[in-house]
Amino acid sequence: MTPERLSRIRSVLDQRQPDLTVITEEVQKGRNLSAIIRTCDAVGIPEVHSVVPREGFTSYNGTAASAHKWVDIHHYSTALEPITALTQQGYQIVAAHVDRNAKDFREIDYTKPTALLMGAEIWGVSEPARELVTHTIHLPMVGMIESYNVSVACAGILLEAQRQRQEKGLYSGPRLNKDRYDALFFRWAHPKVAKFCHEKNIPYPPLDEEGEIINPAAWYHSVR
Repeated sequence: MTPERLSRIRSVLDQRQPDLTVITEEVQKGRNLSAIIRTCDAVGIPEVHSVVPREGFTSYNGTAASAHKWVDIHHYSTALEPITALTQQGYQIVAAHVDRNAKDFREIDYTKPTALLMGAEIWGVSEPARELVTHTIHLPMVGMIESYNVSVACAGILLEAQRQRQEKGLYSGPRLNKDRYDALFFRWAHPKVAKFCHEKNIPYPPLDEEGEIINPAAWYHSVR
């Protein structure tokens, strides 16, 4: 591994935000979902919670699809599952949905543990999910079109979350716990070996300070 590669991986992991996430509720278009995931990676979100559309995802193999390898994606059948689990962990659930109580998206404190809920392109956030959210928000618009594309709206909100968190210093040092940090580092630095370990259900081998596997030949011989 080159020193530049090692430094890049460490820098990205050092800025991951374990208490900021996104829930997508039946976002159907693969292009939109991949764009959301790409934005999540860009602002340091390590995982996304995705409710699978009833009709399935539309396929998409564009450049944004590469972001999937850097962001863990958890799939669910309904939004109630991730909303309930994250609420129990102390997250505020912020839904991009226009109703009479919706606040300007910039009024929310995103430095708190936050899950941003984005609804389907056609019908938005479902009524059962809305009943469980902490806040509903909207993005002010002055044009003729009634709403932003879901991925564009998500990006705008997450950039505001990033701005607030940067001002509070939440990107200034590692926030992932050590086990998660180390596991992600190994997966990113040694993807083929990580895949092998998952297939064999064995632990990752130890690494040296340069991020290289210690005595790889001996390790591989021991697990063959």
